[in-house]
Amino acid sequence: MFRVGPAVPTRQPDSADFLPSRVTARRLFCVLSVILLSLLALPAISTNALARTYTALIVDADSGEVLHEYRADQKVYPASLTKIMTLYMLFDALDSGKVSLATRMPVSKRAWGQAPSKLGVQPGETIAVKDAILALVTKSANDVAVVIGEYLGGSETKFAQMMTATARKIGMKSTTFRNASGLPNRGQMTTARDMVRLAMRLRHDFGDYYHFFSTQKFTYGNRTYGNHNNLLASYYGTDGIKTGFINASGFNLVASVKRDGKRLIGAVFGGRTARSRDDQMKKLLDKAYVELKKDGEIIPPRPRISPEEKILPADTQLLMAKANSASEGQIPGHIDTDTIVARIKPTGGGWGIQVGAFSDQRRAQEAVLTAARTAPEILRLTRAAVEQQESDSGVVYRARLIGFGAEEDARSACAALQRQNMACIPVVTPGDAG
Repeated sequence: MFRVGPAVPTRQPDSADFLPSRVTARRLFCVLSVILLSLLALPAISTNALARTYTALIVDADSGEVLHEYRADQKVYPASLTKIMTLYMLFDALDSGKVSLATRMPVSKRAWGQAPSKLGVQPGETIAVKDAILALVTKSANDVAVVIGEYLGGSETKFAQMMTATARKIGMKSTTFRNASGLPNRGQMTTARDMVRLAMRLRHDFGDYYHFFSTQKFTYGNRTYGNHNNLLASYYGTDGIKTGFINASGFNLVASVKRDGKRLIGAVFGGRTARSRDDQMKKLLDKAYVELKKDGEIIPPRPRISPEEKILPADTQLLMAKANSASEGQIPGHIDTDTIVARIKPTGGGWGIQVGAFSDQRRAQEAVLTAARTAPEILRLTRAAVEQQESDSGVVYRARLIGFGAEEDARSACAALQRQNMACIPVVTPGDAG
């Protein structure tokens, strides 16, 4: 209870009281200036602080086992990861027959007026469901997200309510959606745990459509758009799923990776840059794969030197090549990698990839190193070998990288190299070469 003191006699103010002296006016101006600057600084401070809100989660997609987590239940802004749920809703409509991939959805003025990133569809136009899916997966188009929301929900607001209801239904306890795109809204929140759950449910519930997330490029009209998910081309085994960014969230990523039959799904929120976010995701996934024991059905190939076959790991060869280039700079292109030549009998074994066959040993060695430089993340855990084989026409040197656990892994690596215009075929490698 507050105490009220005795009243203090006061006089009636006259007009002079409202005319401050020069000193008072100067002080008042200074005070107001400080207050104004403080208020202007508040949003910037808040944004930077939120952008540093780092959370992460790595999960075994098959067992649900958590392999790494850091503040996985901290509420954060999803940004364009929101579009994973938008696509979940669209895939549900496809699965139930409400729409087909050829269904055309109208573009409203409201959809057209969304902030970038956007495809640039115009009011009155229509866009096919398939193109809309690809626009979200690659370009992360906000205008197309609203087109989907308005078509399925009648309005984006209603659609956001439907998204939230679906989130609760599939176990996303801490997520609320306010729009279909992920553009800034204080009420639109999620967690790393919820987003990993969504990614897992999307693959499980709508596996027939999941392949869209591995799309590298999408052409619409006269323009071609690349996928914002850099891991598709730089991290071996990645086949989806989505990136996101607004100032308040930092750089976010949900990724799905499959190696040697083991799939991991991870979420990283709050990266300061896209590259630092990607690097952190790779670091966490690397650690998770390395730590999985044999009873977890996967042990990544360990780089090692085989004295019998004289095969060096690809990353070691890169270091060796760089050292040789530095010491023998007077000979352009000279790479002293004789020690990686292996004379191996063509018997059955594991899987590898072949990036060329040459009559010249040095050209084969350089082809191996070029492949390792082109896709270092994908081929980091493989071992390089130049196999010397006799044929009727003479000696053939086959440039190969070996150590893949399954055929699908070798094919995935070849696909990544072929996207960089490199020749590549999956091959069965000798059993004693692993």
